[in-house]
Amino acid sequence: MFMDFRDQPPPPPWQPKQPDRRPALNVRQQKMLAVVAAINILLLLVAPIGGATLISALLAWLS
Repeated sequence: MFMDFRDQPPPPPWQPKQPDRRPALNVRQQKMLAVVAAINILLLLVAPIGGATLISALLAWLS
């Protein structure tokens, strides 16, 4: 079978699809990320105080 392609423009040059660098987060993932970040910031402030309290309690218990 003959197909006449004289009236058709040539196709655009082929280029591979570029993968997304980072997939977008949905709303649930954004909320979970905010909760995890808040817990980490809270522990960043509380953990040294709690560690010092445990060390002083351990020293008081041993002496």
